[in-house]
Order: sequence, then structure tokens, then C-alpha cells
Amino acid sequence: MTGRRRALLVALAGALSALLPALALSGFTVDDALITARYAHHLARGLGYRFNAAGPVTDGVTPLGWAFVLAPFAAAGPLAALAAARVIGVAAWTLAAGALALAVDRCSGRPARFAALLLVPASAPLGAWSVAGMETGVVAALGALAVALPALGRALAGAACAGVAAALRPELLPFALVVALAAQAAPRRGGERGATPRGGHEDGGEATPRGEHEGRGEATPRPSPPAWARALAALALAGAPFVAVALTRLAIFGRAAPLAALAKAPDAALGARYALACLLLTGPVALVAPLAWRALPAWPRGLLAAVAVHFLAVAAAGGDWMPLSRLVVPALPAVVLAAAHVASVADARVTAPRIALALAGELFVMARVGPTAARVGAERLRVVEELRGALAGAEVVAALDIGWLGAATGATLVDLAGVTDPAIAALPGGHTTKRIPGALLDARGVDALVLLLAEGQALASPWTASRFARGVEQRLARLPGAGEAFAPVAVSGVPHLRYVVLRRTGAESAGAAPR
Repeated sequence: MTGRRRALLVALAGALSALLPALALSGFTVDDALITARYAHHLARGLGYRFNAAGPVTDGVTPLGWAFVLAPFAAAGPLAALAAARVIGVAAWTLAAGALALAVDRCSGRPARFAALLLVPASAPLGAWSVAGMETGVVAALGALAVALPALGRALAGAACAGVAAALRPELLPFALVVALAAQAAPRRGGERGATPRGGHEDGGEATPRGEHEGRGEATPRPSPPAWARALAALALAGAPFVAVALTRLAIFGRAAPLAALAKAPDAALGARYALACLLLTGPVALVAPLAWRALPAWPRGLLAAVAVHFLAVAAAGGDWMPLSRLVVPALPAVVLAAAHVASVADARVTAPRIALALAGELFVMARVGPTAARVGAERLRVVEELRGALAGAEVVAALDIGWLGAATGATLVDLAGVTDPAIAALPGGHTTKRIPGALLDARGVDALVLLLAEGQALASPWTASRFARGVEQRLARLPGAGEAFAPVAVSGVPHLRYVVLRRTGAESAGAAPR
């Protein structure tokens, strides 16, 4: 088999291993994906970077620029933007997984290296988030390229990919810097670390002849830059996009950090629990091989360091409320490549149990969470269709889950989590427990509320006696006069998504009586 045909087969196998779980979990999404989609829709309509059509420009999308990517597909509405985001995410991750498989193939000649690729199809987080409609699929692809390209002799291209990933997801900056620096120790295209590739540079450019050898007529290759210059260039490529985004935010919004950082203050204890759970269930268990670490070259040791740094960064960021380990997904390709290197130097008798233990954690998540995750998208669409009529005629709607609402109504939405609203983001409390003052509803002209009932709860009479899912919703229900100011007009029928639509009394009612 020729080298080119072998490479094609390996890349196809890697791409297929990523595509199959993505297709199996293609129904997964989250409410925040539709927040970005609404920004994209307003951009497509020429209304600017706004969550509400008549509202201010706000920093409600953490990956600054992602809404602009979706805008060309968003003219028909937020759901069209979401559909485009799904396709872009899964296509990017599938192609990048092919490059990751090639990098695994380059680890060594030992067949054991390919066992690490089993972590890809077994990963519910990689499959689900690649097709969720968030930026995560693209960032996972960039994370894969950041580690695969250096293994293929393109270290600076990998540093650039790491930099773009960190610009989209700020918590990835430490990972990006460590990967970019460690990649300088990766074997270059000539075969050995520090060797200039035959016929070109480390990053694939063709050599430009500087002259001819006397009497031989042979081109003299351009000398390789010194190691310190390559390291500085890599760090600049990995860090500059993050700095550029921070400065852009500072200039436009008055804050270098995304608004979500203010709305969702980090919780160190929650972050530590989140990172530990991800460590046990997303594949890094395959890397726990202290004896093998000593036999690893500098480049795979750098991969291990990058993975460790990222998990620490996620813990420091306070973790995440979304399911399926979203914040660690971009580092999982590095876990796969590092596991392949470990398998290449470790005793097969201990490699197999370690990979099996990592796979057991992943398959547990796939079996336990996968079926529920695959139904999320359809259930959200059902809620949109069920409650669209009940929201008709509303001008200002207050809610915590504003993503699906943005697809159900063109009304102005008051974001009770503060993710798109700087004034609410600054209020005391977490993003689900903001201490919303009663006067805010009147000041904003809210004529409809949408609150989520606690799981298994029915709407009580009076509605203010109901138990709601999140603290801010419970607080609003207990405000003095809430029962007289608002009356329920509809309840969604999805068992664990029992949203109650309440309209201000005296305002024109819409929708059917509550079920």
C-alpha cells in the first residue's frame, strides 16, 4: 500500500469515528445556541449586533465573531442560523478528526497507538457538542488541529489554530500557549526535531533558493530560524487572537472579559467538582501512566502538560452548568493524541486496562446521558411551537431561558440571567439566582413572564404557590402582588420542560387556557 493511500485510509477512519457519534446525537442542542442564532438573525436583517431588535448592542455571545459566521445563513430566522451552526460544527470536527488520526499514525510503529482512537467514537461530549449549534464543534476542530498539525510538521500552523480557539473560548488561553510552545519540540517534516524539512520549511512553505552551490548547480536551502525565534512566533500566534478579542471588547463594550463572566461568577468548589468529573469520564484516565511519562519525548510530555493546564483552567473558571462536559471538549483531541504516545512507549499489559477504563467512563456517559441528549432539540422545538401562540401580541417578555423564546417570538426579551443584559448581569446572585427587584418588571414594561416549573411539578392554584425550577423564577413568583399582576395562559406539554406563560392582567390575552 502506498504512503498516500495509507494516509487517506487513516484520515477517513478518523473522520468516520467522529462522524458516527455526531449523527447518533444529532438531536442535541442547548438553549444558548439560539441566543447566538438570534444575534445572527438580527445581523442578517441589518439591525446590528443586538439580541433584541430594538435594544442596545450587547456582548451576549462569548465567542465574539461566531454570530457573524452564522449571519449569512440566518435571514430566515434563528432556527435557520441554528441549522447552519450544526452543519458547520460537525463538518469542522469531522475533518479535523481525520487530521488527528494521521497524527496518531505518526506516533510510532506500534499498533497499540491506534487504541487511543477508540476514545473518539466513544465520546458523547465530542459527538454531541460538535452538532449542538454552539461554537464548540469548531473550537474542538481547532483544538484537534492545534495538536495534529505539529505532529505533521506544521508547528506554527498548529499554534495559529490554538490561538483562534483561545480567541473563541477564553479559558483555552493557557492550553493554547502550552501547546504552541511544546510543539516546537515536535518532529519536523525532515523527520527529526530541529531538522529542516526537505524541500521546505517546518510549516510547509517551499524553500526559496538563495544561490547555487559552486560547480554543482544545487539550490541552497533557506536556513531554519533559531529555536528562540520559532518559540516567540508560536507564542505570538497562540496569544495574539485572544488579546485582539479582549481589546475589541474593551473598546466596544467597556470590558475586556465577556459579559458571561460577569453574569456567571466563578464558583471554585463547583469548578473543582466539574473538572474532576470530566477527568474521570471523558478519557484522561488513559493518560495516568507515571512510569511511561519518563520515556516520552518532549512533545508528548507537552501534550500532557497542556491537558493538565486546561483542566486546572476549567476548574478556576468555575466549571459549567451545561451537560456533557462542554468546557473540556476542545482539549479532548489532545487527550487522544497524548494517549497514543503513551501507548507507544508503555507496556501493552498496562495500556489495555488503562484504555479500557477510560472507555468505560465514556461509554457510561454515552449510555446514561446520550439518549436524553439526543431528544433535546426536538423537545425544544416542540416547546417553541406549543407556546408561540400564547406569546403572540406580547411586547416585552421576561425569562431565564431566552434562547428558545427568541425563536418563538420577536418580542423584546428581558434576560433574567443577565447573559445578554449588562444591568441584570451586575445584580447580586448567580446566573439562575439573580435578585431581580420587582420594580424592574414595571420599569422594563414586561407584559409576559415565562417560568419553568420544577421537574415533576404541576401548576398550582394560585400559580404563585407553584414550585419553580430556578431561584430567580421562585423569587419572581414570591414578589408582592405577582399573583394579581400576572395570570397563567399556557403551560408547555413536554414533561421535564413545563414552561408557564403568564400574561399581565388587563393586557390582551393570547393562547389557550393552561393545560
